[in-house]
Amino acid sequence: MRLIFFALSLTLGVAACLWAQPAGPVKLSLPEAEALAVKNHPQVLAARNETAALDQRVVQARAAYFPMLNGDVTGSQGNPQGRIGAGFLTDSRLFDRQGEGLTLSQLISDFGRTPNLVASSRLQAAAAQQTYQATRYDVLLGVNQAYFETLRSQAMVKVAQETVAARQLLADQVTALFNNKLRSELDVSFVEVNVSQAKLLLLQAQDQVQRAFAELTRTMGSQQAATYELAEQPLPPSPPLNAEDLVAQAIGNRPELAALQMTRDAAYRFERAEKDLAYPTASLVGVGGYMPYIDQITLPRVIPAEYEGVAVNVQIPILNGGLFKARHEEAHFRALEADQRLRNEAEAIARDVRSVWASASVAYQRLDVTAQLLRQATLALQLAQGRYDLGLSNIVELTQAQLNVTSAEIENLNAKYDYQTQYASLQYTLGALR
Repeated sequence: MRLIFFALSLTLGVAACLWAQPAGPVKLSLPEAEALAVKNHPQVLAARNETAALDQRVVQARAAYFPMLNGDVTGSQGNPQGRIGAGFLTDSRLFDRQGEGLTLSQLISDFGRTPNLVASSRLQAAAAQQTYQATRYDVLLGVNQAYFETLRSQAMVKVAQETVAARQLLADQVTALFNNKLRSELDVSFVEVNVSQAKLLLLQAQDQVQRAFAELTRTMGSQQAATYELAEQPLPPSPPLNAEDLVAQAIGNRPELAALQMTRDAAYRFERAEKDLAYPTASLVGVGGYMPYIDQITLPRVIPAEYEGVAVNVQIPILNGGLFKARHEEAHFRALEADQRLRNEAEAIARDVRSVWASASVAYQRLDVTAQLLRQATLALQLAQGRYDLGLSNIVELTQAQLNVTSAEIENLNAKYDYQTQYASLQYTLGALR
């Protein structure tokens, strides 16, 4: 019995220890991070809701094509034999009554205003859909930048850890030589300074990792802090040789430009709709109902209990203080404004493509230069170490060689992840970042 109790306690203790251990890093690839961002990021969700809201504007504009039916229940009380002297009541005599009825109204024609309003609202809804796509691409670019920055920070930590280990090993060796009266105290001081610098580099790299994880979590639309085990991404191909071909591709693909084009077209359709305010509007109106009670004392029973009527009304605007003209002029200038905004966006896109292409090209060239720099710095360190071991050089030459290797490793890492980030930015400017 005691053995069973002991085994059970041991099992529970082990389970509690395992349960108490913090969860390991979450494995995450770039496509998974992008999918999470599209699903969860508040900017994407807000743009999606904006698109759905503007879709309802189309329904609102199309409502004028359909009949409007309203129900009325009216009860009135008036003094006997009274007459209306002022106000908007439609009956010239006052009498007690109660009635229920329906009012039907149907637009016959407004000479193109409603079709133009419907077309304008549809274009605005289509522009909102393009804005939604542009928002997705903005978020995806942010995810790519944060992802590669996190990879860079993690790689920097590894470099810093290796640097600390290498310099600590040299410091231990020099200290041992000093203890045996084979090296001076100056040598020990130099290597200890190098070790301290490496430790500071490690602390800075660890801090940068935490910042990078926080930014990556934010770009994915998550509120929970997490540590990720990120998968390395293959190095992208070299950028195209000509930037001008890319400009044409960007002009055709960028959703921001498509949204502004549709907004411009919507503004011109709305201008036409505002111009149509000056034309007549023809409507059909029908009424029908029943009055179960009419005051028989005040009003003899000469009015039937049922009533119905149909009318066609043509409203012709004559004078309104220049209201319709001002509305048309405002819509005209808004359309011209949309033209200029479209032109400005096209020019900005062309500039961005040329600028990002140049940066990506330089970043691609840096890959070979930094790789060669690292090879040369490593070789120089090996030679400096050999000369120092043989007593042919001083500690300054060796520590400087170590600094050069660390600097070259950092530059090599920066070149790799800079190019991946620049290539993602280039894909974004071309409208190809999906």
